[in-house]
Amino acid sequence: MDRRRNLVLSTTKHVFLLVIFTMIIGTGHLWAQRSPRDVDPERVQAARIAFITSRISLKPEQAEKFWPIFNEFTEFRDATMRTMGDLGQGAETLSEEEAKSRLQQRIQLQQKLLEEEKTFIASSAKVLSYKQILLLQNIAKDFNRHIYQRQRGGGN
Repeated sequence: MDRRRNLVLSTTKHVFLLVIFTMIIGTGHLWAQRSPRDVDPERVQAARIAFITSRISLKPEQAEKFWPIFNEFTEFRDATMRTMGDLGQGAETLSEEEAKSRLQQRIQLQQKLLEEEKTFIASSAKVLSYKQILLLQNIAKDFNRHIYQRQRGGGN
């Protein structure tokens, strides 16, 4: 009888451990899943392309030439903005000379960004109308607002 009882307890123990193990694995799998608030960069990029294409009425033949120009400028602008942001880091502990140097670097970056924007406009004007280019100016802000509203459930 003791042996039979030990066998039952042993089987029960194994089932219990199997259930616990399954729960731990299942919980880890759930943690690995994205929450609804996580952002999928590929989906955001696809949404951005669709949003811009729609807002400036981009034709397929324009899109083929426009997107490489736009992407190159956007990458440059984003990198430059990050660099300018980095220049402001630790400002509290800088000497006056270091602060002056960083401000001068920031102005140089802003000038470079302005020159790149002029080049972007000139290149884009070969593909788009000036009206389409002008519409691009507020699209980034509009797109961010659109994404925010969709995340909150209030967008179309």
